[in-house]
Amino acid sequence: MSRIGSRTTGRPTLAEVARLSGVSPITASRALRGVSTVAPELAAKVAAAAASLGYVANPAARALASARSQSVVVLIPSLSNQLFIDTLEAIHEVMRPRGLEVLIGNYHYDLAEEENLIRNYLAYQPCGMLLTGFERSEPSRQMLAASGVPCVHMMELDETSEAFSVGFSQQQAGRAAARHLIERGRTRLGFIAAQLDPRVMQRAEGFRQALAEAGLHVAEREVLTPEPSSIALGGELFSQLLEQAPDVDGIFFCNDDLAQGAVLQALRQGVQVPQRVAMVGFNDLPASAHMVPRLTSIRTPRAAVGRSAAQVLLALLDGKAVAPSQQDLGFELMVREST
Repeated sequence: MSRIGSRTTGRPTLAEVARLSGVSPITASRALRGVSTVAPELAAKVAAAAASLGYVANPAARALASARSQSVVVLIPSLSNQLFIDTLEAIHEVMRPRGLEVLIGNYHYDLAEEENLIRNYLAYQPCGMLLTGFERSEPSRQMLAASGVPCVHMMELDETSEAFSVGFSQQQAGRAAARHLIERGRTRLGFIAAQLDPRVMQRAEGFRQALAEAGLHVAEREVLTPEPSSIALGGELFSQLLEQAPDVDGIFFCNDDLAQGAVLQALRQGVQVPQRVAMVGFNDLPASAHMVPRLTSIRTPRAAVGRSAAQVLLALLDGKAVAPSQQDLGFELMVREST
């Protein structure tokens, strides 16, 4: 009896899967990658054959044969933030029907860590990359430029760049929060922020600009820390702001988890929201609509960003023209009881 598998490894091969299922190796490959154009009955036969042989695809061999892999790399700064979870789910929904594998890299807001991820992932010859924002190290920029791998940036827009991006204006979101609080009659406005990544600082810039234009900006009403954003930290920073600026009557938080923590801390301290101080969050995380009081927040199109960025990347991979290169999906102010 002939030995099943590759001569060098002894593992089952794609050719054996194709032979057992009665299809060509190309069809077998497409079926195993989940390409939607393969008829369901053929896909089922290929899957059964692969299962019976114990076949596992070799992405390195596939990349070597085609000069590029069937993998798309997605680099995000956090896996603990609901914002990026929603974005990743949407990316998977778009990529799966095309049979593309999504490789996720989490660089924890560390540009050096992102640089290492880029270097390691480029060695696997991905067919495309989805990147968060525009800030990265110079070696990272050089590697991406030299690789020729199509890239799409998410969450931010940069009108000075020709790079492809899908997102919204973080700066305009900050301005919208300030305008809303001013329209509510608040004149002593504070800002609380953590993590301090580029998008947070863009929101801060927009908020400050709107306050300055209204003659209301006071630096002492800001509390910023590079610590990771969390509900617990939100409560601490709220108490700190009240100590250093007891007259504050409206606060914009760089993220909803900070605002949620502040709502809870206000309840503990007997500070009435919004009577004593109004609060506006950012991202409109699911729990915000169920706080007491319900939290006003800026809803960001996190799933739509992932979906659209993935679609732009697929268009680039198919050699299609993409215009405009910058896609602004906007944001929405969700007005609730906290203001």
